[in-house]
Amino acid sequence: MLTKSRYSNREMFLWTRWATFRFLSYAAIVAVFYEAFGFYFLRIPWAPLAVIGTAVAFIVGFRNNASYGRIWEARKIWGGIVNTSRTWGMKTKDMVSNQHTITPVSDVELKAIKTRLIHRHIAWMAALRHAMRTKKPWEDFDKDRSNTEWMHMLNIPEYKTTLDEELDGLISHDEKDYILTKTNKATALLYQQSDDIKNLQKRGLIWEFSFLELENILQELFTLQGKSERIKNFPYPRQFATLSSVFILIFIVLLPFAVLPEFHKIGLTLQENFPIIGKYFVWIAIPFCAAISWVFYTMERIGKVGENPFEGTANDVPISAISRGIEIDLREMLDEDSNAIPKQHKQQLDVQM
Repeated sequence: MLTKSRYSNREMFLWTRWATFRFLSYAAIVAVFYEAFGFYFLRIPWAPLAVIGTAVAFIVGFRNNASYGRIWEARKIWGGIVNTSRTWGMKTKDMVSNQHTITPVSDVELKAIKTRLIHRHIAWMAALRHAMRTKKPWEDFDKDRSNTEWMHMLNIPEYKTTLDEELDGLISHDEKDYILTKTNKATALLYQQSDDIKNLQKRGLIWEFSFLELENILQELFTLQGKSERIKNFPYPRQFATLSSVFILIFIVLLPFAVLPEFHKIGLTLQENFPIIGKYFVWIAIPFCAAISWVFYTMERIGKVGENPFEGTANDVPISAISRGIEIDLREMLDEDSNAIPKQHKQQLDVQM
């Protein structure tokens, strides 16, 4: 997610530069045929195009609102994961004890049990992150040239390391081998958590009431995971997305045929008092058409990249940074060596991933 605005203009230009060049080239070609070769029949009335532009603006606005709603919902879900994760760490730390057990264990073993439960939770977040970053057929952000450039520059952690690598050191090798055989690895890890605390409750290391409290937290994690998966697995309705792109394309294609005649008329008016300006005034329609096309195209594109808030774009929910922040909090709560605790992911191009 972009964190500073002072670079936004430069980055927006870089992100849309290829489309801007196409708009300029297209408008210039139409202008050459119209003005240089005298193809004055290449004109359409301005009023119908204005009606089309108004309709397109409504459609783009609707799409952008829907896309922002998906991003905002995803951000709230992962905010819930932050809060629930901290609650899990707090209650695990305080509720696993010798207070109700018949056969007490050493403090070293108690700490090992707490570490196992918390590290497995970190593994769950890693599994959920990788599931959210998995490409879906409708996620086509990387098919655009400039989008591909951005993805390479952002260096998204889940695209650089595998889940297998991230699980090393968090859970045992046997458990890791078992988890990796499952389709939904995050769900399998929560099942493992439930089974683990059930066994601890049988040993008396967790009081019955505490066991129910921890089970409720796992239930909440299942709920948050399901909500996140719902956004990931259910795309923005394709009929709206496709029609929006088609309508904008139609508008951009027709735009020069309505703008050029208007600028031609203005040029004829100016020739009486400003002959030189009036003679060449029609060519100003080229950057004018490109600017209008750029506005509509960019607005539509912003809505498009916001449809899938886990795809790995600059405007996505920064699930990598959120998860790493939770991991740091939980490891510090366990009083682990500060040198062994991973650092927060570095921002790249002022983007938090």
